[in-house]
Amino acid sequence: MDHHQIEDAHRVSQRALKYRRHYPRFARWAKGSGSIAHTDLTQVRVYDLCQELVCDGRYQSLDEALVIFEAADTLANAAMWLVAHMTYAEKVDLSGQALAAEDFKENPQGHTGGSLNMVPAYVGYIAANTLAGLTRSWLMGQGHCVAAIESVNSLLGNLHPEQEARYTFDEAGLTRLVRDFYSYALKPDGTPGVPLGSHVNPNTAGGLIEGGYLGFAELQYVHMPLPGERLVAFLSDGAFEEQRGSDWASRWWRAEDCGLVVPVMIANGRRIDQRSTMFQQGGTSWFRQHLELNGFYPMLIDGRDPAAFIWGIFEAESRLQACRDQIQAGTMDYPVKLPYLIAETTKGFGFYGAGSNAAHGTPLPAVPRFDPASRRLFHESVSRLFVPGEEIRRARKSLATHGMDDRPLEKDHSLSHREVTLQASPEPAWQDMTDFDSPMASIDRQFLALVKANSNLRVRLGNPDELRSNQMNLSLDYLKHRTLAPEPGLAESLHGSVITALNEEAVVCAALGNKGGLNLVVSYEAFAMKMIGALRQEIIFARHQKSLGRPAKWLSVPVIATSHLWENGKNEQSHQDPAFGEVLMGEMSDLARVVYPPDSNSAIACLNGCYATQGQVWAMSVPKAQLPVVLDPDQAMKLAEEGALVIRNGHDVQLVAVGAYQLQVCQEAADALASEGLSCGVVCLLEPGRFRSPRDEMEARHQCPEMVMVELFPDDVGLRVFVSHTRPETILAICRPLDLGAARTLAFGYTNHGGTLDTQGLLLSNGSDVHTISEKVLAQFRKTSACHS
Repeated sequence: MDHHQIEDAHRVSQRALKYRRHYPRFARWAKGSGSIAHTDLTQVRVYDLCQELVCDGRYQSLDEALVIFEAADTLANAAMWLVAHMTYAEKVDLSGQALAAEDFKENPQGHTGGSLNMVPAYVGYIAANTLAGLTRSWLMGQGHCVAAIESVNSLLGNLHPEQEARYTFDEAGLTRLVRDFYSYALKPDGTPGVPLGSHVNPNTAGGLIEGGYLGFAELQYVHMPLPGERLVAFLSDGAFEEQRGSDWASRWWRAEDCGLVVPVMIANGRRIDQRSTMFQQGGTSWFRQHLELNGFYPMLIDGRDPAAFIWGIFEAESRLQACRDQIQAGTMDYPVKLPYLIAETTKGFGFYGAGSNAAHGTPLPAVPRFDPASRRLFHESVSRLFVPGEEIRRARKSLATHGMDDRPLEKDHSLSHREVTLQASPEPAWQDMTDFDSPMASIDRQFLALVKANSNLRVRLGNPDELRSNQMNLSLDYLKHRTLAPEPGLAESLHGSVITALNEEAVVCAALGNKGGLNLVVSYEAFAMKMIGALRQEIIFARHQKSLGRPAKWLSVPVIATSHLWENGKNEQSHQDPAFGEVLMGEMSDLARVVYPPDSNSAIACLNGCYATQGQVWAMSVPKAQLPVVLDPDQAMKLAEEGALVIRNGHDVQLVAVGAYQLQVCQEAADALASEGLSCGVVCLLEPGRFRSPRDEMEARHQCPEMVMVELFPDDVGLRVFVSHTRPETILAICRPLDLGAARTLAFGYTNHGGTLDTQGLLLSNGSDVHTISEKVLAQFRKTSACHS
């Protein structure tokens, strides 16, 4: 800068300091405070950014732009003040008067330190939107810091209807906010009694994920925005050590099919009980080196200052846009070094106990309601943060440019309103009933047809390796592995849509993040268990959205568990595990759809059924071996529609098959029992969750209609025998309404026996072979008949 610019920068800095008289970051830090020495640098950066905004014509003068920075500081102070009250207080006093002992909670709860750190970050995001005249999307991986989001949203009026009516910007409304936080309130029907939770939930305006499972936001963010969209992703150094794969984002980002992403690490140095691993390894200096080695461009900012976040968001986007422009111009090659903000701060900055382990939750030494010393410390801390209501109103008005800019409120950002359907669903290549075919190969053919017919949708095919082994050859050859250095002669491409990593969490998150597109995940059944946390978080969030009358409208995601238990004997018992489907059947069955298609046609019908729905996860256990086609197209579609299908009738014994190999066993066992004079029926049970005892009204609406259930499963059969892909106890528990009692119900399935065996060996070792089942059924039938006679 020349001397005139230096003088202007000094003037801007002085004006900024005047505006920021309340915010505690402007204290002069003691010697030895570490690498946080950002204030002067931030002021110069603010000056540069304001100059750019004036030159671009967004603002007429530096002072006009600085008003937004002043508003951000005001709002950050007020929101931090409110966060502290959310943890400890039963009420707020907008005059700033001290609270009485009875105004404090008896049992204070909250993730106070992280929430305080998130306030300047989220406020910086809000102010950056105002300055740019556009609404970016946001994502927060540390969902337990929700108090930061709720406090800012309440002060700005950026709320969904159920919160807007309750958390008004006045003393009564903000008192309701702090009282509701961890109030554990319930309605008479057992549902939450207030629109506020301990983590991000669908009541949280603009929230995308709960963030209770740490580390998954890190794996999803790069796959979230479509071209033309922008996302700011707030991450935590504690979560950094939770999931492998966050450092692969630069491997996946492409200007051609990705929007702008700005990852922001809130580096406060602590987990719950101790320093984070990152800080034990060397802190932000180590992390910068780590990021540089993994294809990022790290930028260190002051995590205590909303102005630093504002600058960082603009700077990161500007750098990434420049890279995108150069790539499109042919003057730059991949990989792109993704800009990455490291917001260095102290855990719980701005309140008593900052930097201590106690800062994570309730930093005061005791409960203020009962302890005068803790009350004094509370009041000392919040008095430094207090902002009069009139100043908050001015800040709120300065930031509320949505109407003038014709942009949505932050609660309505683009990623929070995904609505995706297929433009076309081509007629499947149905197989004849005389054929043998791999059900996975049929999935492959149909998925590729859907991809080609819906070229408007970005595709993510999640692959934790062995896609060819799992019979997805056509899709792999067409879509190709995404890689930075394609190997000649292999199905690899710089712009491939197959996200391949030997890490189940990373690849399933690629699909879950791509809510604006078309997704499929294929995994070994045993190792799909590693995906459960990520899937469960999505299922829970979507279920809560549905309960609020705002159902998720992203295209449902099929997660295929193949190379499964009954055909993976060559790989020892670690590879023989049906728990993936079993665990997901414990979730609410209207959104966690667990299916066991018996052949190629039913596999196609399930895939099409999945893509005809929105906001669901379909867990499909699908064989990859060549199997007989047992259902014609009409039967397959009826099976997918109703959840079960009668294959043959009989009144003495009804064999209920869950799974492809199990249906083969039931067919053979029915013939064997018929030779003993028994009338034996066979039912293919595709979706056990539709025949359970529903746990709420939404799940009840998903159940098979009673008239159909009676036709499928009449009570007057002599014996009902389940032969299941799963453990027998699991299927009996899920299908409790179909249980005819201990004397008339048997169940066969995986009994935790296995090893290096073929399919028939696995069936035999688990007592699920034709001979064992026929003998036990015949003996039980005779015993029951003798008792009745």
